[in-house]
Amino acid sequence: MRTEIRDGVWVTMPTPFTDDDRVDYPALEKMVDWYAEKGADGLFAVCQSSEMFFLSPEERAEVGRFVTEKAAGRMQVVVSGHISDSPADQLAELKRAAEAGSDAVVLVSNRLAGPEESEQVWKDNASRILEAMPDCSFGIYECPYPYKRLLSPELLRWCAETGRFSFLKDTCCDLEQMKEKLDAVRGTGLKLFNANSATLLASLREGAAGFCGVMANFHPELYVRLTHHWKEEPETAEKLQHFATAASLIELQDYPRCAKYHMSLCGLPVGLHCRTKPDSSWNRLREIETEALYGLWQDFRGALHS
Repeated sequence: MRTEIRDGVWVTMPTPFTDDDRVDYPALEKMVDWYAEKGADGLFAVCQSSEMFFLSPEERAEVGRFVTEKAAGRMQVVVSGHISDSPADQLAELKRAAEAGSDAVVLVSNRLAGPEESEQVWKDNASRILEAMPDCSFGIYECPYPYKRLLSPELLRWCAETGRFSFLKDTCCDLEQMKEKLDAVRGTGLKLFNANSATLLASLREGAAGFCGVMANFHPELYVRLTHHWKEEPETAEKLQHFATAASLIELQDYPRCAKYHMSLCGLPVGLHCRTKPDSSWNRLREIETEALYGLWQDFRGALHS
């Protein structure tokens, strides 16, 4: 009932749009192929990077199905997209997401209990979902919007012991908290994927399964090499970690548009239109900053291979 999730790099996929605000499926297919060529292990479709709160129910379902189909077994796929407040609406969204045929349906942690509600409320709501979808494997996403709800080690252990959860996108950005979570699920089938670039190498040393963060949209091959080869290449791993930490600051500059622009520099036919931010928020300065990162990565990658 629980899908075995691969270790490594899981990409939080942006959604490409046409200039007239439709999902650009030809560009989305090119993105899937690009991630596969770069060695990504999995794709997280219909997440916050995908602008899921700004996609219609039909778009969320179709994007999940399309990405799963185009991945074609080259990479695993997990999908999310339950953004409603009411349990009944959430369940309908989750069942629709499950129709994509992905490897797991990801629960957004802040949708199962309010900011002031207890973890027992979260557990009760999760239990109802598990009962209503008995044949489905699940993941968990500690989505920062509309508020960040981090799971305690105890609650995470409960999730693991249900036998239904295999994936956690951890967003605490705190190594000590991650250590406690990793200790809680050690020996189970629930794997922790760190969303934070700066703590990635340290978390891998503690037992994290890999990376699931926005920066895999910029240079996925960096994260592939780091997550898969840090043990046999310790000096290179340190260099990669330093670069990844500094490069991750670009996330503050109009993401996900900066990621889409970086993809275009890599040759992908990805437009810059987003639904989460007005087009006017992008300017030539943001382009220069993104172009500088692209150039630095090309030089750095060349130096690693020389």
